[in-house]
Amino acid sequence: MVNAEFVRMLETAGIPDADFDVKCIMEQVTGNRLASELHPEQKQQILNMIQRRSKGEPLQYILGEWEFYGLRMFVGKGVLIPRPDTEILVDTVLDWCKGKSGLKILDLCTGSGCIALALKKYLPDAEISAVDASETALSYARRNAEYHHLEIAFHHADVLDKDFAEQFQDCDIIVSNPPYLTGQEMQELQTEVRHEPAVALLGGSDKDGTYFYRKITSIWREAIKSGGLLAYEIGWKQAGRVSEFLNSNAFRQIQVIQDYEQRDRVVTGEKI
Repeated sequence: MVNAEFVRMLETAGIPDADFDVKCIMEQVTGNRLASELHPEQKQQILNMIQRRSKGEPLQYILGEWEFYGLRMFVGKGVLIPRPDTEILVDTVLDWCKGKSGLKILDLCTGSGCIALALKKYLPDAEISAVDASETALSYARRNAEYHHLEIAFHHADVLDKDFAEQFQDCDIIVSNPPYLTGQEMQELQTEVRHEPAVALLGGSDKDGTYFYRKITSIWREAIKSGGLLAYEIGWKQAGRVSEFLNSNAFRQIQVIQDYEQRDRVVTGEKI
């Protein structure tokens, strides 16, 4: 098979799941994961992509896109790659929204916009805004929104800016997947993840990576209406601390939801 040569190249470079990666690259270039013949231009393009992957660049960046919640998401250098665990956060919010309409939703640290766009797809009458401090990330988010013809109000701002937060009132839901890795976890990252923006990964000055949860909960509490939802994706060791932040800021009905590996992944609470 034509792709055997490419698989061997990735395996030699120590890339796991080499066969899967090659099939994704083949499909991107030829439209067929198992193409038996390649034009010279196609082979050169594939070789260039294989070489990038051999150096540890994320497959998603090489392809320029990845799927999230059934939506095609454009990604690249400077934006966090959407991950399956984050779909659990979307599931949790959508479950809470059942039977409700005309909701006002705010997505903090939106990155590629994947959370906001997935919610908008299934809550078309919701008014959704999304915030990120990275203009590079927002450029991808805007492109994704335009591609899917989904209307999101994007804001380039620091989510820890109290003056900016005061502009928002009466939100039914605030959802966020903020940076939450500890300094130790940053040092232990896989090569692929090191290509992603550190500002989207490192969870601030708190040793346990919970700085953003502590600050966001305090700063944005007043933007949520009584009975409204605050929903976070978390690191798997952070449920206790994040639950404490919600409790001390007058959130109740606090819940912890686990991921596909039975690790704590989402924390939610309703404002009193």
